[in-house]
Amino acid sequence: QVQLVESGGGLVQPGGSLRLSCAASGSIFSINTMGWYRQAPGKQRELVATITRSGSTNYADSVKGRFTISRDNAKNTLYLQMNSLKPEDTAAYYCNAEGIYSGYYRVLGWGQGTQVTVSS
Repeated sequence: QVQLVESGGGLVQPGGSLRLSCAASGSIFSINTMGWYRQAPGKQRELVATITRSGSTNYADSVKGRFTISRDNAKNTLYLQMNSLKPEDTAAYYCNAEGIYSGYYRVLGWGQGTQVTVSS
């Protein structure tokens, strides 16, 4: 019902910046919370940041003060502005959407993932 298409990943130098985008389509009226997750090779997927429809945010301690999550509800698009990037930020980044479907709160969709590599 919800399709998510990510873009913006790439190779950047330490200390550089990158902005990821995630466009949602389909049953977008069902979406409440959207978020970014990342997974490095050999490691568990971890939450990076989330944002509710009303704009409430939370961040992983590792990215707090460096990353900013935002959303444009009119465009149904989620963003992640990443500044002061570190090599340990290297991972595949995934966006997701959560909301009510058939009376239950659940994950409505996942993006395909976009690779972020921070290296000199």
